[in-house]
Amino acid sequence: MSCKSKRAKHSGNIVIRNAAQVVTPTGKTARKGAEMSALAVIEDGAVVVTDGVITYVGSTAELPAGDYSAHTVIDAGGRAVVPGFVDSHTHLVFGGYREEEFSWRMRGDSYMSIMERGGGIHSTTRATRAASFDELFASAHERLDRMLSLGITTVEGKSGYGMDRKTELRQLEVMRALDAEHPMDIVPTYMGAHATPAEWKGREDEFIDWMIAEVMPEVAERGLAECCDIFCERGVFTPEQSRRYLTAALALGFRAKIHADEIVDTGGALLAAEIGCLSADHLLMASDEGIAALAASSTVATLLPCTAFSLREHYARAREMIDAGCAVALATDLNPGSSFTSSIPLTFALACIYMKISAEEALTALTLNGAAAVGRAESIGSLEVGKRGDLLVLDFPSYKFLPYHVAMNIVRTVVKGGVVYNNQ
Repeated sequence: MSCKSKRAKHSGNIVIRNAAQVVTPTGKTARKGAEMSALAVIEDGAVVVTDGVITYVGSTAELPAGDYSAHTVIDAGGRAVVPGFVDSHTHLVFGGYREEEFSWRMRGDSYMSIMERGGGIHSTTRATRAASFDELFASAHERLDRMLSLGITTVEGKSGYGMDRKTELRQLEVMRALDAEHPMDIVPTYMGAHATPAEWKGREDEFIDWMIAEVMPEVAERGLAECCDIFCERGVFTPEQSRRYLTAALALGFRAKIHADEIVDTGGALLAAEIGCLSADHLLMASDEGIAALAASSTVATLLPCTAFSLREHYARAREMIDAGCAVALATDLNPGSSFTSSIPLTFALACIYMKISAEEALTALTLNGAAAVGRAESIGSLEVGKRGDLLVLDFPSYKFLPYHVAMNIVRTVVKGGVVYNNQ
């Protein structure tokens, strides 16, 4: 049940040479604080992937002699090579859209006020409950295709738009089928406690008890999810309810994740650090105490700038978090309401321009730290011998173009496990 790398489905052979730079963070755990700026930069670099696994990273001049006839050879032509991006927080399987609610927000209605009158998560829940397996699979597959073209090679996907037994299981079953069929790897997260559905309104404690007793064990028994998440927020679930839910999840072998301190400070960051969550996500309103607790823990602070942008909220205090010693990841929060985008280019731009993150920190946040936020830093997230061959060739000679070419996709070639899936 733990968030660990599954049996690899990618086993390609490739040689990439003559890269202006091969750029990567290093290690098998999240980089914290100042470590996030420490990138290995290899000029005139090369990478070899054999049977899906990296076997060489170094200069082109020192590329080992050997028989590469079984390898696809790509001349990077003076372009930069970086690890594949890991989008560690999305809600990619859902039914329906909420374009009307977007216009309401543009006129000044708050996210929570829309949710309180039956919109928001509840609107998507109704549409997702009504959608068939095939409909959910087809729409999510199209989203994954777009994400792959943007350089995302591993993505986390949450359930949570059913909040009943049948639909929660259907969402997770769709993710399992997508993971088997699509080039991208999907890390499934069970989020039955995304909100309180209408039929349980006013009985939140009973709803949590029911999820723990009736749905969570089946998800665990069938191996449908690796992680478990809850929305800890005023008007949604309290820290006490969140603790009970996540403690039960940990006992069943899930790794814990938490939507924390997005609208108000509820102490979600403190709870995440205390119980050892894999990640605490959003954190727009995280307190100084919460940031300090995350810095002292192994919990990754996953920040979602596209959500703050779409909601016209202030951004999470990324600069302060990194300076305090936190491990920060960045993710898109793709969902039909508060962040209907999978744009890694926009994520880079917002993080660097408005959240005061450096290009080096942003690259680490979207690769190695994103991998750590889904429990896979030992196998992906950096270009190192022994890790999976997930990498990108950019259109430009430096990784610094990722935020500089503002909100533009500069990914030229996507390689997943040594297999080329997108080559412009």
